[in-house]
Amino acid sequence: MKPLIAGNWKMHGDLSWIDKPALFNRLFPAKDRTEIDVLICPPSLYIAPLVKRCQKASIFLGAQNCHAEIKGAHTGEISSEMLADIGANYVILGHSERRAAGESDKEVKAKAEAALRAKITPIICVGETLKQRESGQAKAIVEAQTNASLPATRDDMSDIVIAYEPVWAIGTGKTAMTEDIDDMHRHISQLTEGRYRLLYGGSVKPANAKDILAIKDVNGALIGGASLNMEDFVAIAKSA
Repeated sequence: MKPLIAGNWKMHGDLSWIDKPALFNRLFPAKDRTEIDVLICPPSLYIAPLVKRCQKASIFLGAQNCHAEIKGAHTGEISSEMLADIGANYVILGHSERRAAGESDKEVKAKAEAALRAKITPIICVGETLKQRESGQAKAIVEAQTNASLPATRDDMSDIVIAYEPVWAIGTGKTAMTEDIDDMHRHISQLTEGRYRLLYGGSVKPANAKDILAIKDVNGALIGGASLNMEDFVAIAKSA
């Protein structure tokens, strides 16, 4: 599968960051990266001003969340149709930071179905806590999250992306051992019959990207902090 290198900007940035795709493209021209896909997921209010700049740089654009409904009295929410309308191609769903705030597998599943309804590719995040890993529950937790978060109808949905992000490795500087990543990605691949791109996320940086992206069932990376700096983001993309 074609690797996907996705940057999750989380709640970072300002309007000047709309120039970042052009910088990325200068450092790593589109003609030199035809064998990978690159994605940026900024805060939602910056998606619209980034559309043309990302298109010019051959970079996909995504959101960090969406609502399950098409429209309605949902103050502060954004539907997948609205995201598609302004030019988003992907949406991150079920990130551990949102799950920690109370988002359930059922909600993630509904949002994933909404994304597919709007013809946006959902990136469904799954991952265990350190306590769950140390108690030997990692695979069971990730399997349960995956099964409960995937849309009910799975016909012709190869565009779904699953991101394995061990919670204890997100924003901590800690990275899972390559053996652990290999083991979990192989497990998810078998569980989903190899139908979806599987990304690894959790303190991915230039120093470890090459080893992580060389793992058989790792089809890319979901990158947090390192995606804020285009030199680091380019270095990771080149590792793919």
